[in-house]
Amino acid sequence: MTETPAPAVRLRPEIVALPAYKQGRAASPEAFKLSSNENPFPPHPAVLAAIRDLDINRYPDATALVVRERLAARHGVTPDEIIVGAGSVALLAQLISAAATVGDEVVFAWRSFEAYPGLVTVAGATSVRVPLTADARHDLPAMAASVTDRTRAVIVCTPNNPTGTVVTAEEFAQFMAAVPSDLLVILDEAYAEFIDDPAAVDGAELVHRYPNLVILRTFSKAYGLAGLRVGYAIGPVAVLDAARSTAIPLSVTEAAQRAVLAAMQVEPELLARVRALAARRDTVQAALREQGWQVPVSQGNFVWLPTGPATAAAGEAFASAGIVARVFPPEGIRVSIGEAESVESLLAVAGEVVRTL
Repeated sequence: MTETPAPAVRLRPEIVALPAYKQGRAASPEAFKLSSNENPFPPHPAVLAAIRDLDINRYPDATALVVRERLAARHGVTPDEIIVGAGSVALLAQLISAAATVGDEVVFAWRSFEAYPGLVTVAGATSVRVPLTADARHDLPAMAASVTDRTRAVIVCTPNNPTGTVVTAEEFAQFMAAVPSDLLVILDEAYAEFIDDPAAVDGAELVHRYPNLVILRTFSKAYGLAGLRVGYAIGPVAVLDAARSTAIPLSVTEAAQRAVLAAMQVEPELLARVRALAARRDTVQAALREQGWQVPVSQGNFVWLPTGPATAAAGEAFASAGIVARVFPPEGIRVSIGEAESVESLLAVAGEVVRTL
């Protein structure tokens, strides 16, 4: 691998040292790409019709007002309590930049979404990573205990990416009671629609309960709009206004806004696809356990294989068998739930890996 030359200009050393976010490994035409938690169903015809004729020489509505109005009506809030961004990760970056800078800390579980450390570093702040429990869940008491006078934000990811485990409503209520009321808490629910555990926390039920809570959702996963990059946040107006100030203007395209409105019109059909994926996920998990895998209970559209020191070798075995997964050495492998046709191949190689590695 060629070594990157040193920059010829003075840059922030922590940024130069920061690994760039890496997208899921590309798949050959005959392989199954199960590395990016994408929705395997094709775009809904209503969505395609909505974005077919666009005046791409014109700028989009910078505030995504119509989308915010539709979401506000759904969640019982005002449009100003909604912010729309180029994916929920963009909104997370805005919130972190609004809350934290040099000398500040941001607390999150680890392992969790791989973008978190980078976003914190870009803001100039310091990451505080709290290890997951032995069963791959958030250790909320430990996270609360990690909060100091320097902490400016805490991120709670449920279902947790990449392990798929959820935070319960009771656990989250206890956590919110334990942390300062002026500490920004970000509840990242990118996979909320895939949850079927009645005990899981539901951010939509917490609107207006906590003045320091912001809820993140996305249209990338359940609604199949990953290629258009659109997500939203619900929270207090003052917090969201600060996040709006850190946004890249006009980043949510007209195509994305039209697609969201069309997707919301056909939501029952899209959520039926989600239920099919959740059922497929449960089938895969049960089969993996029968093979001998100790997989945590996932409520996302993916499963976590705790391969430990054998992770790199296991990842190559999956790739050689036509299953492109997301590899996190030396911890484990995240495998997205994809096409129905992928299940047989996935389980075949998983059975071989668990026997040999």
